[in-house]
Amino acid sequence: MLRYLYGDELHLFPKLRDAMFRDRARQFRDRLHWDVEVGADGTERDAYDGMNPLYVIWQGSHGGHGGSLRFLPTTGDAMVNDHFTGLTGGARIQSPFIWECTRFCLGDGAPPRVSAALMLGGLEVGLGFHLSDAVGVFDARMVRIYRRLGWEPTVLGTAGEGRNAVSVGLWTFDASLRQRLLQRAGVTDALSRLWFEQAFRQTAPAPLAMAG
Repeated sequence: MLRYLYGDELHLFPKLRDAMFRDRARQFRDRLHWDVEVGADGTERDAYDGMNPLYVIWQGSHGGHGGSLRFLPTTGDAMVNDHFTGLTGGARIQSPFIWECTRFCLGDGAPPRVSAALMLGGLEVGLGFHLSDAVGVFDARMVRIYRRLGWEPTVLGTAGEGRNAVSVGLWTFDASLRQRLLQRAGVTDALSRLWFEQAFRQTAPAPLAMAG
């Protein structure tokens, strides 16, 4: 199932929380060799995890972490503005209607439908919070995933070539994408809506509620 949890809610699901941060360490440090900070407990966290982001998490049937991603509003601190303006020609992307999506992570052995489920969850966030776009930094390995799911970003800038390319992109939140993602994720329309509505008690807060 999809869970939508703010950072200050993760303590309610300690097993899921710890598995997510351990999987992030395995993916970003061990497999991709990113320069990330991993604690003595084998978990990967950064400064943005301390800003009460909204996490979209796929929880498997046995309660484990299947995959996750993280949202923060661009009206506050955001990775794209703090570290990647070189890819946007120096322009800062700041709007209450654009949130940054980072740390797209898949758990070990996650089936292909988990990627679709995470993208579906991201779309539900965008539509539910009345956003226009998500912005994110992605590397070349993600291009085929976005293309397979039929939701490719508009690329704003790229550095590097081939497998070493890193880009900044915008994903437009478009309701017409839901059906494709639902099918790829193997989730019904009613169930996806239920998960989102339960998380936010039927009413999503205004986008600025997460700023700061």
